[in-house]
Amino acid sequence: MLSTLKKAKLILEDGTEFIGKSFGSEKSIAGEVVFYTAMVGYPESLTDPSYIGQILVSTFPMIGNYGVPNDSETDGVHDFFESDKIHASALIISDYSVEYSHWNAGKSLGQWLKENDVPGLFDIDTRALTKMLREKGSMLGKIEFEDEPVEFYDPNLENLVARASISEPQTYGNGEYKVLLVDCGTKNNIIRCLINRGATVKRVPWDYDYSNEEYDGLFISNGPGDPAMCDQTVNYLSKALDDSKPIMGICLGNQLLARASGAQTYKMKYGHRSHNQPVLLNGTNRCFITSQNHGYAIDNETLSGEWEPLFVNVNDKSNEGIRHKTKPFFSTQFHPEAASGPVDTEFLFDDFMENIKKSK
Repeated sequence: MLSTLKKAKLILEDGTEFIGKSFGSEKSIAGEVVFYTAMVGYPESLTDPSYIGQILVSTFPMIGNYGVPNDSETDGVHDFFESDKIHASALIISDYSVEYSHWNAGKSLGQWLKENDVPGLFDIDTRALTKMLREKGSMLGKIEFEDEPVEFYDPNLENLVARASISEPQTYGNGEYKVLLVDCGTKNNIIRCLINRGATVKRVPWDYDYSNEEYDGLFISNGPGDPAMCDQTVNYLSKALDDSKPIMGICLGNQLLARASGAQTYKMKYGHRSHNQPVLLNGTNRCFITSQNHGYAIDNETLSGEWEPLFVNVNDKSNEGIRHKTKPFFSTQFHPEAASGPVDTEFLFDDFMENIKKSK
């Protein structure tokens, strides 16, 4: 069966080519090539809106062995996916497991990719490809099938948050505390973590004006692309900083909170996209293993005197979170809600909810 599959090329912007076999949608596509290091969690990663415009390379050699979960919902939130569709542009793997086995599996990975019109290539030397990305940094790339050429495309030149965000407010749960969630490309497990801790979550678009909204706590979600594209979000967030209602941000939310406070962000050479990034709680020796997915970071040197780093990356010393010195505002660059990765830092949701209870 696998010997009859159509072949396609992965072409990098420096001209390097890899030939693989298709197990997803047979269409040419372009984007930014990035890698992630998880052994499991491909359904969660592929549905993460932060991967919009990106060709995702898995460093783990065999993918697909446990299939894809059935589609079910609780409180209006998908039980096993981070959004309602695949957001990554394509998937690149080494070995594809045609046979899958899991109590919750409803279909194969290949079938799911085809249903979502997303290409997938296997039989590619992902080890060599990952080493190349580690040396040169994130690169543009494209998947081309025969007689279907496509131009390179840089997703970072586009406002990806506008694509990832919802268009109308939505409400989840029926808890005592009202949390306003600014959706820049939010992952479903953020909503689950808040509901499970007694929150009613009102999810609003990235450019929504919540200046006159009643809420107990403000949450700024993760999302794709360059934080400099989100000036509207930053403007509303700057006004919220004048108040003392608790604020928490994750990933892009960390960068937007920093920009709202007057700090600057920059594009990283490599980015962090893995499930085993070590971070230190600033000023201590406490280390946490975290899940991450971002290509931009906060410049610590531009933080004002009212703010300080909260976490630092052990590998490259980049910023992993900030907090206000006197007000209940904090954010993390990593994902404490990571459903497919470590849950060592999920206690940060407890801290946020505790801030809300104290505030009220």
